[in-house]
Formats: sequence, structure tokens, C-alpha cells
Amino acid sequence: MNRALEQLTKQDASGHSVRHGLDSEGEQARISGLNFELASVNNPASFTQKYTDVKSEKDALLKIAHGTTTLAFKFKGGIIVATDSRATAGNVIASQTVKKVIEINPYLLGTMAGGAADCQYWERVLGMQCRLHELRHKKRISVAAASKILVNLVLQYNGMGLSMGTMIAGWDEKGPGLFYVDSEGQRLENALFSVGSGSTFAYGVLDTGYRYDLEPEEAIDLGRRAIFHATHRDAFSGGVVRLYWVKEDGWVALPLEDVSELYYQYHPEVKTTTATESPLTFAQA
Repeated sequence: MNRALEQLTKQDASGHSVRHGLDSEGEQARISGLNFELASVNNPASFTQKYTDVKSEKDALLKIAHGTTTLAFKFKGGIIVATDSRATAGNVIASQTVKKVIEINPYLLGTMAGGAADCQYWERVLGMQCRLHELRHKKRISVAAASKILVNLVLQYNGMGLSMGTMIAGWDEKGPGLFYVDSEGQRLENALFSVGSGSTFAYGVLDTGYRYDLEPEEAIDLGRRAIFHATHRDAFSGGVVRLYWVKEDGWVALPLEDVSELYYQYHPEVKTTTATESPLTFAQA
């Protein structure tokens, strides 16, 4: 296995930048069967974990900018999956039209939270694996098996800087299934999840209005309302509300709705007054 070039730059006594360990060949470290470049150290995983901001390490050299709101919950009619569409790079809004739901197959969906590239890449790899499973076994993969494949894929790179928190939602022979998988190797099954920087605000709405026997219209409105309130309070969430309804015969994408228009639907009316109608009063000493 070839060794990678050490790209760490240090300063000498005169203040000039000096690169150590460079050669003219530009060698790249590769592991058999993979094409990912790794740091030229004895333990690339610990090196990457030390210098990459995965869990808000303030002194990390590589800052991963991420922020989003995604949610999914089961109800008697299936599963509702809802996300916002804003992508941020630090304090800059990079896009308002990101599709944070990956359509793995006609019965299976994945959501994106964390690093967009990590989520998109590994969930598309998951889609390939799910298709191979269908070809080998002549039947559709279960939601539990799909989530297990994903967690096994990302565990191979545990501690190497992946930033990923995704939900896998779908319908199989056992009915609706909902799992949470992240880049640290967690895999959880539950009836309700919310992931992302706006998830605390979304949970406030979900905990108030969620129950399993919701009607489809109520469930759709709950998902829409939870995403809206999260975008209203979280600066890193916004754009449009993207909703999916997972049913026995597959998922259905619902119309997009702009959060700025939902403001007038969900926000309570605020009565404005003029200075004449409401003059200033001063407390007496």
C-alpha cells in the first residue's frame, strides 16, 4: 500500500511555511478495493477524528457546516416523512431547494441530515445494495434489513469524519417500518423521529399533536406544521416543506409548500397599534 503525502504545513524559525514529507511523485494512500485518500499516519481514523469537527469540537481544523430539520412518524395510515429544503455553509444559505429525501426504491425512503455529500453518497450505495438483494432473493428487501446494511456500511468509516443522521422509512411484509441510523453506528427503531438542528422545535409540535390514530389529513398537517415551526425558529432550516406519505402500495410525494406562505396559516394574528392608540406610559418613582 502506497503512503499518502503528508499535507501538514508548519512554520520554520523565519516564519516561512515548510511542508514535510513531500515527494515529486504525489503518491496516494489507497486501501485494497477502495479509492478514498487517507491521511499519511499510522492511524487515519484517530487522526481524522482529532482534526474534524464532528461533535462541535471548537478547536477542530476542519469545520463541517450542517443544519436541517427532518422528521418521520408512523400513524394508522402508514408513515409521514417531512423535511425542509435549506442547505447552509456556515452562516451562508447555500441553497433553498435541496431535496433531503432520497427515494431508495418505490417502497423505501431515506432522509438527509448532517453532511449532504455523506448522506447522498451512502444512501445511493444503499439503493444499489437493495436492488442487488431483490435480484438475489427475488423479493423486496425489508426496512430493517435496509437499515442494517446502511449502518454496516458507515461503521467501516467510524471516526473518519462522516457526519450523517438519517431515517429509513418504508413498507414491507411486516407493515410500516421506521429506523434511525447515524455515522456513529447507532440504529434505532421507533414510531417517531426528528433529526437536525431544528429537531427540538419540531419535537415540541410533534409531542403535542402526535397520536397513532391520526387521520391522513391530520397526520399530513402535523408533519407540515412541525417543519414550519422548526424553520421559523431555526436559522439553518427553511425553504419549502417536502412531504411524503408511505403507504402499503408505495410512497406518494405530496405538493411542496413554501414556509413563508405557511407563516400566515399557522402563526397567530398579531394586532398592530399606532402610537396614538397605545401611548407610552412611565412608571412613577
